[in-house]
Amino acid sequence: MPQSQEIKGNTLKVYLYLLKNSPSELRDVQHALGFSSASLASYHLGKLVELGFAKQDAYGRYSAVKDSADRVLEGYSKIGPAVVPQLFFFSLLFTILVVFFSTAIWNSGDFIPYLIGVSFAMLAVFWFETIRLWRKLAV
Repeated sequence: MPQSQEIKGNTLKVYLYLLKNSPSELRDVQHALGFSSASLASYHLGKLVELGFAKQDAYGRYSAVKDSADRVLEGYSKIGPAVVPQLFFFSLLFTILVVFFSTAIWNSGDFIPYLIGVSFAMLAVFWFETIRLWRKLAV
């Protein structure tokens, strides 16, 4: 499989569904993800099988290939059943630090407005990117 091949959109949603609900039949995937037809679900399942991210058993049920989760979810962490962007942890840590130090500077009298402004601007960038990555996973 080419390293640059990235699954996204509905194909990623199908993979995440299979990761949580394997083995699943075609109709299960169609109904769970709200696809308008079975052929649409079949297309995404076929794409995953072709790329080696899913397999089909003798009964026609599909399962996610567990070894491929690291490649598909690169940049994400799996915590129990939840999948979160790794950037979330940095955003949370940076938010705590900025709020703490901004409060300390504000109360000390050595108020530096541009430093606090830049810090909150960086927070906005971190959270924007975190939310953007999280939306890719929305199932």
